[in-house]
Amino acid sequence: MSVNKGLAGGVGRFHPGDPNDEERRKAEQEKREKRLKEASAPSKKVDLSVSNEFEPVTYDPQYILMVNALKKYFPIKGGLMSKTIGHVKAVDGVTFNLKRGTTMGLVGESGCGKTTTGRTILRLSGPKTSGQVLFNGQEIYDLSPKEMRDLRTKMQIIFQDPFSSLSPRLPIGEIIGEAVREHNLVPAAEFDDYIDQVMDNCGLQPFHKDRYPHEFSGGQRQRICIARALALNPEFVVCDEPVSALDVSIQAQIINLLKELQEKYSLTYLFISHDLSVVEHISNTVGVMYLGNLVEYGATDDIFRNPLHPYTEALFSAIPIPDPKAKMNRIVLEGSIPSPSNPPSGCKFHTRCSHCTQRCKEEAPRQIEVEPGHYVVCHLFDK
Repeated sequence: MSVNKGLAGGVGRFHPGDPNDEERRKAEQEKREKRLKEASAPSKKVDLSVSNEFEPVTYDPQYILMVNALKKYFPIKGGLMSKTIGHVKAVDGVTFNLKRGTTMGLVGESGCGKTTTGRTILRLSGPKTSGQVLFNGQEIYDLSPKEMRDLRTKMQIIFQDPFSSLSPRLPIGEIIGEAVREHNLVPAAEFDDYIDQVMDNCGLQPFHKDRYPHEFSGGQRQRICIARALALNPEFVVCDEPVSALDVSIQAQIINLLKELQEKYSLTYLFISHDLSVVEHISNTVGVMYLGNLVEYGATDDIFRNPLHPYTEALFSAIPIPDPKAKMNRIVLEGSIPSPSNPPSGCKFHTRCSHCTQRCKEEAPRQIEVEPGHYVVCHLFDK
């Protein structure tokens, strides 16, 4: 009578007399030892340290916004107890000042922390990790909920996607006027006339008030978003890629509208964009971000005339030239893109930089003023 060894002895078990028994035992033992070694070894990939050390700045009245060593880390949860096992360093020590009535362009590749910087400045991403955000001399993270609510009228944002940021259940008259009514900015008798004036300033007609967002084109929806932000008479507006989803002809109209409104109401913009040509056209100063850091900052003319940081040079080399005979000296970045949860030591850009030295791999560069108002974070200029 034959016996099925797999059923009688159990599938996958060791059997006495099996010639492969010893090899299988050794393989299983090696796997167990490897798992124990990996579990007990200290992780080199996770940095749980969050430095809160920075030198406070003194308020300068010529600046409406002063950002000093701003950090915003998002915790990474893992394990059975959902403990913090790391941080995504979305904003990692950003410093800049923004003069009243001017526009600062913030550029960089996707995922570098531009939008998170804007949202953290407006206190829309929860508590900051470290640093200062002074708006008219006030540290906005020290304000109470009531004080912050009053300040909301002075700080507004225009979101990137005009459709998803508009409620599909409300007509645009209510969308634009909802916050005006909530903050009691105008008497009830003057409410309709005020909304009509705001809509007219943004290129919308009064009869549009009863229509819903899905009845408008992309450019008109962006005008609605602009009208909603400007209805509160803000002093500072974060423009989070307001023209990236629009056609080129409509982009020009929206950019011109923003410039006209800035001149009329003395607005200050933080203009976040991927389009360097648009940034050059609208901005007074430009900041270039890479992996949560501001690697170069200065006047628009200085940055575009003389880009200093290797990443800025590569970024600007991708700007198309409207001349078919012109030769493009495109700089192609090679190497791996680091993770914001596990940035490399030293300069974060050294894994992709053609000028990388041993110092770049070991020591983080400091901010250097190469020419008046033109700052760069790179060892190449730290002599």
